[in-house]
Amino acid sequence: MKHPRSVIIGLLLIVLFAAFTYFKLYPAKLSQDHTTGTNSSATNPASISVIVNKTHPLNPLTYTPAQLVVPNIPLRSNITDNEKQVSSVMAPALEAMVSAAKQQGVLINLRSGYRSYALQQKLYNYYVQTQGQAQADMYSAKPGYSEHQTGLAVDLGDVNVPSCNVQDCFADTAAGKWLDTNAYKYGFILRYPNGKQGATGYAYEPWHYRYVGTVLATKMYKQHIPTLEQAVVY
Repeated sequence: MKHPRSVIIGLLLIVLFAAFTYFKLYPAKLSQDHTTGTNSSATNPASISVIVNKTHPLNPLTYTPAQLVVPNIPLRSNITDNEKQVSSVMAPALEAMVSAAKQQGVLINLRSGYRSYALQQKLYNYYVQTQGQAQADMYSAKPGYSEHQTGLAVDLGDVNVPSCNVQDCFADTAAGKWLDTNAYKYGFILRYPNGKQGATGYAYEPWHYRYVGTVLATKMYKQHIPTLEQAVVY
């Protein structure tokens, strides 16, 4: 008859071996996002928590999302074919958010969604030529360094106050105020908050929202974490 202590040690060794085998075979399960099941790596361009900023480009620079769709929400009248698209990962959340706002009398439209590497290069070069390098770098990203290229970022507008679209006064519109209070419920964060240019690299953009999933968005909102750079280790 085996000594009880030997039996216990044997059982512990079996459990440890089983755990080691499982995590070796299924390591990806440890890094899945709780909302979508996608890899939560800050460096994976397909991840909803990917960090893209002036010092952290997409890899590869010419990355294109696997599936882009046109969301069923109002679009600005002169929107390009590129920009009317968003990643299929966040389209349902965007539609739900805009629909919820409409039910409360707030009309939101999409100003700009996905931008390809080529389109971002065209836009960036235009801003540099018309405004100068320093001014362009405050608001526009170089191609390969733009969140819009992931399909997870959107510029939103107020249908009833078009004069404030893509302007600081958007924050004072009904759409701006509603988004500031409710966007996190749908997995979106204000990506470039006021006074946080040192962290994000960009000036205040109250119209620019980024999809990160409800888990991270809620955490940032409730814990008052202002920027994605401060919320995600990368």
